[in-house]
Amino acid sequence: MNILERLLLAIGSREAIPPAEKCPATKRPENHRLRYSVVMKKPTLQPINLSRVILVIVSVSVIHCGVSPVNADDGPSAPPPAHVGPAVPEGRSGPQRFVTPLLDLFDRDRALEHIAFVDRFYREPGNEGFEAVVDRVIETLKEKGFGRSPTRTLEVIETRQTDGWSPVSARLSVIDETGQVSSLLAFDQEDDRNRTMLPTGAPSGKAEGRVVFSLDEVEAGTMLITGDTLGRITRRAQAAGAVAILSARIAGFNRDPSGAERHLDAIRYGRVRSKSKILVGQISLRVYEDLRQRAKNGPVKLRFEAECREVPRKLRTVVATIVGTEEPNRVIPIAGHIQEPGAVDNASGVGGLLEAAIAAVTAIEQKKIEHPKRSIAFIWGNEMEQSRVYIEHSKRTPIAAISADMIGASRSQTGAWPLLERDPDPGAIVVLAPDAHTPWGAGRVSASQLRPNGLSIIARTAFRDVARAVGGWQTREHPYEGGSDHDIFLGSQIPAILFWCFTDFAYHTSLDRLEHVDPEVTRRLATAITATAFSIADPAVEDLARYRAVLALDRELRVNAAKQAKKSDLVTQWEAWFEGAEQWLTQWIAPTN
Repeated sequence: MNILERLLLAIGSREAIPPAEKCPATKRPENHRLRYSVVMKKPTLQPINLSRVILVIVSVSVIHCGVSPVNADDGPSAPPPAHVGPAVPEGRSGPQRFVTPLLDLFDRDRALEHIAFVDRFYREPGNEGFEAVVDRVIETLKEKGFGRSPTRTLEVIETRQTDGWSPVSARLSVIDETGQVSSLLAFDQEDDRNRTMLPTGAPSGKAEGRVVFSLDEVEAGTMLITGDTLGRITRRAQAAGAVAILSARIAGFNRDPSGAERHLDAIRYGRVRSKSKILVGQISLRVYEDLRQRAKNGPVKLRFEAECREVPRKLRTVVATIVGTEEPNRVIPIAGHIQEPGAVDNASGVGGLLEAAIAAVTAIEQKKIEHPKRSIAFIWGNEMEQSRVYIEHSKRTPIAAISADMIGASRSQTGAWPLLERDPDPGAIVVLAPDAHTPWGAGRVSASQLRPNGLSIIARTAFRDVARAVGGWQTREHPYEGGSDHDIFLGSQIPAILFWCFTDFAYHTSLDRLEHVDPEVTRRLATAITATAFSIADPAVEDLARYRAVLALDRELRVNAAKQAKKSDLVTQWEAWFEGAEQWLTQWIAPTN
């Protein structure tokens, strides 16, 4: 059955496919909450309808018919594509001074080895996998001289006690009327594809019960199979007597855009907010439909077994700093979080940032890049929390910050674009072309929350300088949406941006594994990130003029669009933004000239 047939089936029957979940309130697990004062849209849960089908059909046609080949490996043979966003004039100043040496010294194979290692583990704060990755990061950094010199420091910051939760094994089986047991879904190794069967925080245990498919049918001893999220109905199912609850929920953007229906085998990565007294798990749409079909022929009895392990440990955050020569207490932090079990999210950020740090210090050692005047800090730990830990423990003052999250998605495998998410500007209040939000969805940003700066101008310039250096690269940018480490810095009134890849249909599912990683995308995004940081850490005399040229093109585009839309308030907001952005650039780029 093709994707159109399945979507049409979903219109006619909610039972055929559980309704897809719209964009969640944050990009990360539910225990993370934004400190920045932006109210994200609430998730709206509803069945697929005809308008959604049309949207998906159009999206699929765009992906397959509207663009040239879609992965980084197309290389220089592909015609240089335009950046979907404001133009950037060519130049030898700004990020361009750093792009070529950083690209040349970034070892894709070594980065992929790091990513493959990280991808082996279901990583949650303080668990075995998380700790193994922390150890590898520390060992690799030490091998490159971090921690052995006052100009190349290494800190391991221990903070709170964690549960150290890890999944060990799980199995879902059917028990027929003769007592014969047949396995439907299972894992018994941490690197197994089905490891997301157990949401973070799930309890261990074994349960058997008759299957029911709605909360109204639950009675003592039954097992609820649902298309809803675990967090919405677990307590109610428990109160009604269920022995276990299994969810087949996936997000709307998890639908496979290629038509190959890979999403039918996707098992969502989720968590339970508090200790559940009944067993909880995640299953795929394929298993869900299989159980629905079995139930048409009579009662179905299931057995669900889960084993988890908790080893309490202190949370560790790793910080490697290239210490500035003239203003060491001014710093540009770059955060790449460890936890979560995905390869793109965020093994690519861990491995890409690690190799970026190596490329940076190698370039300095080989005198291809000057040692920066200000400091650059590379941070690994628990998402969001690692940035709070850094802000609270560091004696340095951040000028601007960058989040390296999901920086390795193969576009041919996932459909994801390389993206720059700007920090909150007037484009996050009123979206006008060429801006467009991703399927992740917009945050609500008010004019009073805008703090003009030039960080996005520098980052956009770095993005395009990398594209020109590799002979062309399709990239996009979009207004602020939120949901990663940049939010923590923004909450402390520090300019912050996100480099990432989206829409990745495998995001937060069992399908996010190593084959979805494109090491060339990782190389390019990591280089754009590091070149942005160096551009602020080590500005040169000629940089400011180039940024002013980029700023002028941006201003012309935004102000004209607002005028054509007859939005006078937006014109005023953009004019104020650009005036403030130029002042920021003058403050942080000019003084060290």
